[in-house]
Amino acid sequence: MTPAIVVARQVVREAARRRLLLALILLTIVVIALTVWGVSRIDDLRNAGQPLPDPQKKTIVSQLLILVMFMFSWVLSLAAVFIAAPAISGELESGIALALLARPMSRAEYVAGKWLGLVALVIAYGVTAAIIELVAVQIVSGYLPPHPVEFLGFVIGEGVVILTFALMLSTRLAGMVGGVIAAILFGIAWMGGIVGGVGAAFNNATITHVATATKLILPTDGLWRGAVWSLEPSLVIAAQSGLGPAVAANPFFAAEPPPAAYVVWAVMWIVAMLALAVWSFRSREV
Repeated sequence: MTPAIVVARQVVREAARRRLLLALILLTIVVIALTVWGVSRIDDLRNAGQPLPDPQKKTIVSQLLILVMFMFSWVLSLAAVFIAAPAISGELESGIALALLARPMSRAEYVAGKWLGLVALVIAYGVTAAIIELVAVQIVSGYLPPHPVEFLGFVIGEGVVILTFALMLSTRLAGMVGGVIAAILFGIAWMGGIVGGVGAAFNNATITHVATATKLILPTDGLWRGAVWSLEPSLVIAAQSGLGPAVAANPFFAAEPPPAAYVVWAVMWIVAMLALAVWSFRSREV
């Protein structure tokens, strides 16, 4: 077994010991139960005394699901931040990292192991919670988003991006400082997407370019837009697209997925940030 895998297993065990995943799962179950109850009450709505037509019902369910998944993506991303931010700095302060590095293990293997363990936690929680939510909504309402697999890819990618960034900060900064910085930049990136939509609506190239730069510096909002597109039914996309460029400012709507080049950029960004984390940890004294 390679040293990186040993460190990854230690990360997963530590999360289990602290019952972090258990707490997230229990909270997620509460949210899913509330979502299912809310979706089940949609049948009680009436339009001039008649049951809602299927297209109208599908629209309501899809928008409710997007709102719930928006909260889910924030929980997933912020949980990733505050797990990754002290992952290295905390062990340096406690001396655990020194004990591990005294073994035949390179610093690159140590950082890679931390990253693999954290990514495994994000995937395990994200995929399980999202699938349960989607299946529960489908059972109650009969609605399944048009691109559920793509949704999982985009929302997990969003979590991995911010996780990798927080882990890189952990090689130099204390856990609380790194976590706050990553969380604030995550929020700024999300607001940058809205600002970019406003710039497009008013045909302001400067604002649009600033928002584009934000999406490239931290590609979380661009991936979130892909997740929204994955959940939008075609009838909603057709209706919203007719409103003109102003609809781009809506963070809960995306008429199309991010370009393939942007997805490639997000993957390259993750690899580059992980390489930066390895270099940063190698070059510091411990």
